[in-house]
Amino acid sequence: MILLDTCALPRPADREKLTPRAREAIREHAGELFVSSISAFEIAIKARQGKLELPMEPGVWFKEVLDHHGLLEIPVDGEIAARAVALPPHHNDPCDRFIIATALQHRMAVVTGDPFFAQYEGVRVIW
Repeated sequence: MILLDTCALPRPADREKLTPRAREAIREHAGELFVSSISAFEIAIKARQGKLELPMEPGVWFKEVLDHHGLLEIPVDGEIAARAVALPPHHNDPCDRFIIATALQHRMAVVTGDPFFAQYEGVRVIW
């Protein structure tokens, strides 16, 4: 089971940013790929700020990407929220802290190019 960071979600403009190792891990784990529901929030924020152009409303886009690629969504629950706050202060991005907490809670590797993720004990990064 693998958790995709928001930066690893299937977006045509970003496919070439994934490393060969990340692309291979995604191919090998088809059907076992997960995303945090916080990624929908992060996508919507970036679209609203004009940092990300989407062909449709962010919530619709997120659902279509999950459905089209067979990605499974993990909701942010109370345990994940509390764990995100309790993490050491290596990373100040709250969305990434939720993703890190989700990976730890579910013992999943994370596909991400963010160097801060590897600073957390127990987080296995694929990049």
